[in-house]
Formats: sequence, C-alpha cells, structure tokens
Amino acid sequence: MKYLLASFLSLSLILGSCTNVQQDENTSNINQKVDSLLAIMTLEEKIGQLNLPSAGDVSTGISTNKGIAKQIKEGKVGGLFNINGLDKIRAVQKVAVEESRLGIPLIIAKDVIHGYKTTFPIPIGLSASWDMELIEKSARIAAEEASADGIAWTFSPMTDISRDPRWGRVSEGSGEDPYLGGQIAAAMVKGYQGNDLSAANTLLACVKHFALYGASEAGRDYNTVDMGRLRMYNDYFLPYKAAVGAGVGTAMASFNEVDGVPATGNKWLMTDVLREAWGFDGFVVSDYTGVSEMIAHGMGDLQQVSALAINAGVEMDMVSEGFLSTLEKSVEEGEVSEATITNAARLILKAKFRLGLFDDPYRYMDEERASKEIFSAENRAVARKVASESMVLLKNDDALPIQKDAKIALIGPLADNKENMVGTWSVSSDISKSISIYDGIKQFSTNPENVKYAKGSNLVADPELEKRIGMFGKNTYRDDRPESVLIAEAVELAKNADVVVAVLGEASESSGESSSLTDISIPDIQVNLLKALKATGKKVVVVLLSGRPLVLNEILDDSDAILNAWFPGSEAGLALADVLFGDVNPSGKLTMTYPQNVGQIPIYYSHKNTGRPLEGEWFQKFKTNYLDVSNEPEFPFGYGLSYSQFEYGEMKLSSSDLKADDKLKITIPVKNSSEKDGKEVVQLYIRDKVGTTTRPMKELKSFEKVLINAGETKNVEFEITTEDLKFYTYDNLTDQNIIHTWEAGEFEIMVGTNSSDLKSETINWTK
Repeated sequence: MKYLLASFLSLSLILGSCTNVQQDENTSNINQKVDSLLAIMTLEEKIGQLNLPSAGDVSTGISTNKGIAKQIKEGKVGGLFNINGLDKIRAVQKVAVEESRLGIPLIIAKDVIHGYKTTFPIPIGLSASWDMELIEKSARIAAEEASADGIAWTFSPMTDISRDPRWGRVSEGSGEDPYLGGQIAAAMVKGYQGNDLSAANTLLACVKHFALYGASEAGRDYNTVDMGRLRMYNDYFLPYKAAVGAGVGTAMASFNEVDGVPATGNKWLMTDVLREAWGFDGFVVSDYTGVSEMIAHGMGDLQQVSALAINAGVEMDMVSEGFLSTLEKSVEEGEVSEATITNAARLILKAKFRLGLFDDPYRYMDEERASKEIFSAENRAVARKVASESMVLLKNDDALPIQKDAKIALIGPLADNKENMVGTWSVSSDISKSISIYDGIKQFSTNPENVKYAKGSNLVADPELEKRIGMFGKNTYRDDRPESVLIAEAVELAKNADVVVAVLGEASESSGESSSLTDISIPDIQVNLLKALKATGKKVVVVLLSGRPLVLNEILDDSDAILNAWFPGSEAGLALADVLFGDVNPSGKLTMTYPQNVGQIPIYYSHKNTGRPLEGEWFQKFKTNYLDVSNEPEFPFGYGLSYSQFEYGEMKLSSSDLKADDKLKITIPVKNSSEKDGKEVVQLYIRDKVGTTTRPMKELKSFEKVLINAGETKNVEFEITTEDLKFYTYDNLTDQNIIHTWEAGEFEIMVGTNSSDLKSETINWTK
C-alpha cells in the first residue's frame, strides 16, 4: 500500500489488502473497495476523477491545458492522455499517488489506433485482410508495447460504419458492413484487453464513436447526422454492440447529434441503449472537447451542457473541464444529483481497480520490458505479414508478380517517402524507422542497381493543399520544378526499364480526422504522369496508397495492374516487395464499395430495392438509375483478385425447407485452378425476400478465409440458424417499440468471391 497512502494513512484500513487485485476477478470485491473509497471522498474529489485533460504532447484539437501538476496534486484529475515518455508518465503518477490527499492513481491514455511503435496498416487496411486472428494479434502487440511504455488505456477500436468515402475517418474504421465490423470490433477488444485486465501487458479498450459518426452528412467531419431508428439498429449499431458483448471497458461519445440531441448529451443513447439494453458496465468518456462543443450545437452554456452530459450517462469529460468547473454549482442548484456524480466516479475507480493500478500505479512502466518488446524484430515480422495480407489486388493483366531480376522504374510522389507509410493516427510511430517502398524493393531485388527512382509528379498541383496534407511530420517533399520536367525525367527512366511501378494516390494525412474531401479522384498531375508512363509501351503497375476508396476511372485504362496497399505501416516497403515479387500471394478484399464517380456516393452493397428497380445494368426511363453512368460500382464490396484463380462449384444445401429450430448447412466447392497456392475469402450473403419492413438486397452473414493449394479443391462449409435471419423492426406498425426477430418466408442464400459475383439458391423457412 506504499503507493496509495500519501498523507492519508488510514486509507489502507478501509481498502484492505490490494496485493492480488490483478488476479481478483471478483466484481463484488472490487465494488466493495470502490464504495469504501467513495465514502471518504469529497464531492470535489469525485468530480476530479471525471476530468481527463490533455498533457499537451500531441494536439488533437483546439484546447490546451496548463498547470496539470497542480490539478493532480489537488485531486482534480482522473486521467491524462497525450503524454509521452516513461519519465514524464512516472512523474505525474508520482504526484497523484504521493502528493494528493487520497493518492488515487491516474489512468494514462493514448490514441493507440493501429499499433504503437510497431505500426500496422491503417484500420481500413486491417479490415481488408478479413483475418480475425491477425487483427486480434495486431491489437495484442499494440497492447504489449504501449503497456510497457506507461499506457493503460487506448481510444480504440473505432467501429463507425460509413458508406461515404469523402469522410476522411473511413481510414480509421472497418468499412461499410455491420456484420464484418462487429467481428473486427470483438477481435480488437479481445486483443487489447486479453483475458485479465489486471495483467501488466493489457490495455483498457474504448469503443468509439458512439454513435453514428460515420454517417455525417456530405462526408464532412463533425457534421450533422439524421437517421431513423431502424437504420440505426440494423445498419450502424451492431459493431458497437459487438464490442460491448466482447467486454469493452469504456466507450467514447461521438461529436454528432442523434435524434436532434448531441450524442454527448443524449440520455437515450448513453443510458437507455448502451447501459440498459446492451448491459454495458464500463464508463463513457466524451471525445476531445465534446462537452463544451455542445454550446455551439445550441444546447446551452458550459454549465448547462456539462449537466446535460453527466445526466445523460457520460462519466468522463475530455479536455473541456466543464465537469470540473460547473458540476458543484449544478449540484447546489439541483440540476445534477450528487448520486449521479458518485456513480460516475465509481465507474472510473472500478476501471482503475480492474487495471491493477491500486496495487501498483507504476505497473505500466517497465523499462526492461519496453527495451525488449517495443519495435522488436518479432513484432515487426507480424506487422509485415499483416500488411501483405491486407493489400487488395484490383487489376492484373499479366503484370504481376514481377521478376526479382527485372529492371524497375519506381515512379511516384511517395515512392521514396518513409514518413507517409504509417498512415494517419500513428502518433506513437517513429516514422524515421519506417521502410520506404524504394528501400523495400531494392532490398529484395536480386540486383538492387536495377531499381531506379524518379518522383514524376507532386501529390497535388496546389501547394497550399499539399501543405495541409503534409502535417504531423509527414513531409511530402514537394518538388517545385515544372510538371513537364518531372514527367520527362520519369519517362526517361521508364524507357530503360522492364516494368514501371507507379506509386500513386494520397498522402497519409489526406485521410483521417478533419480530412474530408469533395473530390476523391486521382489528382490530374498524377493522371498525366501515368498516361506518359503508359505511352512508353512498358508494363505499368500502379501501387495505390490511400486511406479511403478512390475514384479510379481515370487510371484504369492506363495501368496493367493496380495493387491497393492502403498505408501499410512501419514495414511498408518490405510488405509491398513481398507482394510485388510474388513471395506473398495477395488475398485482401475490399470492405468498402468503390464508386465510379463521386456522384454515386453513398454507394454500398446492402442497399434496398425501390418500387421501380432497374432491370439489367444500363439506363431505363422511369427506373431508378442515372443518365450518365450505370448503377454498378467500380469495384464491389468483398472484391479482390489473387495470383491464383479460384473456381466456385455448385452450392449444396442440407435442405430447402426448414423449420424454426433447424440448422441450414451450406457447402460449396472452391477449386484453385492455378499453379500457385492462394487464400480466398469465401463470402455468404442472405436476402430476406419479404418482410414487414423492407429488407436489403443482400446482407453478409458469414465468411471464411481459406488457404487452397494449387490444383486443390476445398469444400467450404457454413451453418445458418434463425439467429442469422433476425433483424430489428417495429413491434407493430403503430408504435416505435423495436424488437429483434425473424420472419418466416423465402430467403435467398448467396455464396461467392465478392458481393456481386455469387451463386444463389432459394429456401423456405417456417416457424
């Protein structure tokens, strides 16, 4: 108990021995200790536990905080984030446990989004692997590294469903599908938290942003969301709920409004849904200044919005300090009860006990473990594997793989740029240690002198725009020579090469928070470069770097292959070399639909039918379609090619007529008809053909990623029950009571390689 007492020695008598808290999974025991501590806390100290300021090492918004050490000593801080370095973390924790009255430890947080020092692909890239084991492993490694470096809490996973690639934060999520998003959310929570939160190598996870943030109007960050309840439940809530089901310890409120009330102050969302309906028992934290931002929403002054937030069920105030500065007054005026504040403090203290911080507040500061585990060779090897598994081959006209002895002209604005390889929200990465594409390809070429580089173009024509996408140390190294000179230099290099590898797309900070775009096409200066390279007559392989789906119609005809590499992480160059040279057979699949042009947005596979559905693929008057393009996407959800060729046989069903308790078994043979072993993501979709409310044309319900050796046929099996048929609907059409149920009738069962290329059978399922 030496860390706890400070000047308040009698606390040990109240709390009793905490020496085995890290092994104590007895919730009632923790609750008893929390209650004992709350009994001796003043109202001011309870409110202090609800305050989460930024230490200021990293700026993620418009507010900064001064005098944090003084606040900690006065018991006015419950946790800190954006603090870097074991010495700094140890120093602030020492103030909390040795200089404050009660010695309550701080919880130290950080945005560990897709890895800590070892950086994995951005989350949308991770999702494209469709490999839950690897995704969980990436979170486990992130937890092991960050927890050795003083971090106990991460603001991840982000589980916002989005169908609008103009929104920059699609890079942080898992795409458009609720089922896949739910699987990934659960895997990430398990990876971060493990089986025992009190273990010193785990992180408290935080599901965000609750809720609906990915549906911001016009794809503009922080914008309004307007959505009916059925769409919330059927299309957007599932990944958040899956994280809760996996035991996530915290949740973060979103910036947007829900049903006209900002999520940060929305009691229906935070209490009725999250706690009462889903059984969430952790605490809720606002997003950065989310409490004070409700003033701009028009919800009142700082005192009013702070009361609104805590009464709604938000327990911790990030940065705004509205709780700290107004809640005592609100208690005096009867706007907030002390019991509400006590309960909020209880949930935060409970999390600290679960993390083992009362046993040893310095447990997450292990210099020896940090020196051995952070950015270790073993972790980097996993990051390299995950990166190669996440890449999606969009096109290949006999251009890939490349021979290792080939003369390669490596061209593009980010082809020799290590800083941008880690992608957005990589605040802990040491970008100087990232491996550029140029270095990776040279390392695995049998003759490194065969690999020549030229920039070819800048990322964008507008220098001011390039400054905005070169933030946070992600320098784009703009070249001020004329465009014609850059292209001519690249063309000259290409003429003497066997193959051209053109690295095109976005900078890492072109996507992410506050990085929305109205134009998601490849910039003209990059298109001009590609056309000039193609005119040389050489094979042109495009490596696409992006944090979102892009409009690719301008580059499709001028490329022989397109490999979407996302932002692969710290091992980018090596992982790309693995795929380009064929040591790794690409197996990634898209988790967002790629539009033909921006006018199709939002475009997603699980759309509903209309009363005037289009018959066929092209224009029909008075049907739901466009005059200028078809309704079809450029690349559908679930799409991805391989160096292997897979052939799907006929689907076999255990029955075409089922009753309520029956299980439907589905078997489909998949043959690798090539001479190269490969992995295929076999996807199963269902359509409920008639419902009391309209149902989507198809919904992903299961998938299997299988390794199929050259010439081998594997029978891939799925099992479906009525649980998979359930959806949210109104109890009856005259009220708004939402129920989760299934309805008897005809169902279309579809299996295939992507959401557009499917085998189909119809069954009848009765109650």
